[in-house]
Amino acid sequence: MLELQHVSKIYRIGAFGRKTLRAVDDVSFDIADGEVVSLIGESGSGKTTIGKMILRLIGISEGKILFDGQDISLLKGASLKEYYRYVQGVFQDPFSSYNPIFKADRIFSLVKEEFYPSTSASEWKEKVEGALRAVGLNPPDVLNKYPHQLSGGQLQRFLIARALLLDVKFLVADEIISMLDASTRVDVLNLIGDLKARGLSVLFITHDLALGYYIGDKAVIMYKGRVVEMGSTEKVYHDTLHPYTKMLMAAVPRLDEKWEEVEIRLKEQVGDGTLGCPYYGRCPVAEDRCRVETPPLHRKDEDHWVACWKYYDEKDG
Repeated sequence: MLELQHVSKIYRIGAFGRKTLRAVDDVSFDIADGEVVSLIGESGSGKTTIGKMILRLIGISEGKILFDGQDISLLKGASLKEYYRYVQGVFQDPFSSYNPIFKADRIFSLVKEEFYPSTSASEWKEKVEGALRAVGLNPPDVLNKYPHQLSGGQLQRFLIARALLLDVKFLVADEIISMLDASTRVDVLNLIGDLKARGLSVLFITHDLALGYYIGDKAVIMYKGRVVEMGSTEKVYHDTLHPYTKMLMAAVPRLDEKWEEVEIRLKEQVGDGTLGCPYYGRCPVAEDRCRVETPPLHRKDEDHWVACWKYYDEKDG
C-alpha cells in the first residue's frame, strides 16, 4: 500500500540558513492493506512531519514515498487529485480544519464539486447521510450547523465521513483524539477499528503508548527524527529492546505508584551529550561508540527491528 524508503526532511535554520535541521532522518517502513501502524514518539520526534510528507503538504528532502508502487513526489495535476481520492488526513485540532463562517458540512459540498460533479443532488444527499451514519452520527442532528455548534468528536467524525465519501484507502490520523474527552476517544478509536476491518490502512500518529497498543498492528518508535525500534505491536511492547522505548514504557502512569517515584526512576536514566546515537545523552547503557556512531536499524528478530549498538552483531549486517 504505502512505503517510505530512506525518507528525510531537512530544514535550513539559523542566520542565512547556514545550519540544517534533520526533522526526519533516513526513515523507512511500510504499511500494508488493512493495516494500522502506530507512529509513536514525544513532541519533536518527527511524527507529524512524516504525516505531512505523506499528504504532500510539505516536500521530501531525501528518499521516496511510494503509494501502490508510485513515487508520490512525481504526482501533478490530475494524478495528484486522484491520489487525494485515496489518501486523506485527519488532524489533532478538529476546529482548525473548518472555516467558522461556513457550515461544517460544506466540506462535503467541496468533495462533490471536485470529485463527483455529475452526481445528482438527491444521490449525493443519500451518500452523505450514509457516510455520516457509518461514523455514528445522525444526519438530522449534525447537518446544516456551524462548527461551533458541534463538538470536537462530531467534527472529527465529519472528517472521517469525508474520507469515506472519497473511497479512501489510506488515512493519516495525527493525534486525532488528543483533544477529545475520554468517552468520545473510545468511540473514535473503535470507528478506526471498524474502518480497518473494511480494508482501510491507517498511520496512527500518537505520543500515547496505550493508544498505540490498543489500535496498532505494528508500532514504529521515533526519537529526534529517527526510527529507534519497530515491529509487530506485541513484540515492541512485550519484548522491548531500545532504551528509549523502555523509558517510554516506564513513564506510563500506574495506579500502584506515586509520580514522585516515576520521576526519580526517569532521572536516573538521563545522561549528557547528543552526538552519534540521537539518544546517547539520555541512555543509561550508552558506550563510547554510541557517542560517535549512529547505530543502523537492523532486524533482531522476525518482525522486530532496533537501532541500538547493544543488540547489534556485525554478522547482522
